[in-house]
Amino acid sequence: MNRLSELEPRTDRLPMLALLALATAVFVTSLTETLPAGLLPKMSASLGVGESAAGQTITVYAIGTALTTIPLTAATVRWRRKVLLQMSIIGFAAANSVTAVSSIYEVTMAARFVAGMAAGVAWALLAGYARRLVPVHLQGRAIAVAMAGIPVALALGVPAGTYVGNEFGWRVAFWVMTAVAVVLIGWVALLVPDFPGSDVRARAAVVRTLAIPGVGAVLFVTFAYVLAHTIFYTYIAPFLDSVGFGGHVDVALLVFGVACLGSIWLVGSTIDRRLCVLMIASTVLFAVAATALAIAGRSPIVLYAALILWGMAWGGAPTLLQTAAGIAGGSSADQAQALLVTLWNAAMAVGGVVGGVLLSHSGPRSLPWAALVILVPTLGCVLWESRRSGGREARSSTP
Repeated sequence: MNRLSELEPRTDRLPMLALLALATAVFVTSLTETLPAGLLPKMSASLGVGESAAGQTITVYAIGTALTTIPLTAATVRWRRKVLLQMSIIGFAAANSVTAVSSIYEVTMAARFVAGMAAGVAWALLAGYARRLVPVHLQGRAIAVAMAGIPVALALGVPAGTYVGNEFGWRVAFWVMTAVAVVLIGWVALLVPDFPGSDVRARAAVVRTLAIPGVGAVLFVTFAYVLAHTIFYTYIAPFLDSVGFGGHVDVALLVFGVACLGSIWLVGSTIDRRLCVLMIASTVLFAVAATALAIAGRSPIVLYAALILWGMAWGGAPTLLQTAAGIAGGSSADQAQALLVTLWNAAMAVGGVVGGVLLSHSGPRSLPWAALVILVPTLGCVLWESRRSGGREARSSTP
């Protein structure tokens, strides 16, 4: 069975059951990370800390990922891919279970750090796993299917988790995440093909990857884009409260998430032909949304229109950035992915702290302005790299 699963795919059909399992793993990873955003008031009251401190449960998760992705990727480079994926899912199940039962802030933070470690392994693994399941010309589409777990988490997971937390208590939401992880372990065992690890010499290639033309630009855009998003999204509940929509957090998150789903569909259908155009459009849409929320966030029409634009921008961003990293990295694509994951989560950690400081000292209305300031140089870098690369698209990636 393993020998057959390691053969290079020859069909043009996507292996949907395997890719959907990877998408569910992405869903678990993304929702575990962002679930506190919709539960901050209840989590802070239960743990006896302020909302800014509760928001650091997202920050410490990101720190766990940022600090451990590269060393764990290097340490497990020779592991069978399925075993490594299952171990990361077990890590989520354990960490979410501890979060669900803990009434001590420090214990909760430790569990979130462990969840971040599991995420570091998963994020560095999943895009490459999706690429190995399909021929080269389908790799962009396969990554889009796998990364669909992110907008699904935002569209359905966070609003549903917020609803469950409001109705049954925030701890129940984390128990549900544990149950999903347990089911996923069996799904992966039965339906996801296995692959061998890489040559141990790949450990030394991570630093050299930074010297590859284009990789640095992709990493800068990743860090800046995710930083802008995290500063705002982590504290979306206090922002909505400040503009008179505090009682509609679940609806706002649902609107944002549905727009994310639309974005991932658009990206998945066009990424093999329009990678650069899509990345430019994503950055512009986010900037427009941040401007609208900063200026006229109290208007219901403006608020929900801006959330739709923001969702359209963010939904496909993970697929765009990971695909761009794979193209720029070439034969060092896995190492480029590890660097991307590290910077992605470093940006989330920094964003959680910066957003918390802004929330405490300047108020929630300062958050969209901060995002906008960061997005201006981000767009400049995207435009520069698009011109430098001559508009290379996803189909030029290599396995």
